[in-house]
Amino acid sequence: MSALYQSGFHGSFESQKETLINILLKNKSMHEVFETAEKHLKDYYVGAGFIFQTVWNYLSGFPLDYGIGDVDIVYFDREDLSIETEKELESQISETLKHLPFKIDVKNEARVHLWYEKKFGYPIAPYQSMEDAIDTWPTTASSIGVKKKEAGYEVYAPFGLEDLVEMVVRPNKTLITKEIYESKAVKWKNKWPKLTVIPWDV
Repeated sequence: MSALYQSGFHGSFESQKETLINILLKNKSMHEVFETAEKHLKDYYVGAGFIFQTVWNYLSGFPLDYGIGDVDIVYFDREDLSIETEKELESQISETLKHLPFKIDVKNEARVHLWYEKKFGYPIAPYQSMEDAIDTWPTTASSIGVKKKEAGYEVYAPFGLEDLVEMVVRPNKTLITKEIYESKAVKWKNKWPKLTVIPWDV
């Protein structure tokens, strides 16, 4: 029986999203992160490692905080592209969550194109939304954003949830390079041995 069924991730996408949220909220740190992000940002997503690695830990039987280095919180404000505002928001959220064992990383996705080339060696076009940015994140399983709404939680997962739950690392070649992908895949495989890594060239 696949992990998809063992973990309760079968059924419709709406049902799968509900199961995802139930797993995420088993991580006590998750509640605080959502509440703090909601307090400081008009709109946001909590994404990347804090989401998919919590699920991998749950499926692997590891402590839910195992292997998580930072919490990625993204927002989108093209009216204020200053790094000062971005850093101030990061500082405020980090101060509130300073008791958690993670680094807090807050990024305005509207300004990523301003620094991307210097960091990664090639330019990118400006993102048009948070969802536009998530569409380019390095793997199918990591391209997930979650935010708290009045009526519950909203999940944005452009590639679905199957690879996440099956613990499959598959490249999303929209933006990253082979070298970046392979570096991440090796690092993750060392921490979560049950992962199945799909080669870049497949």
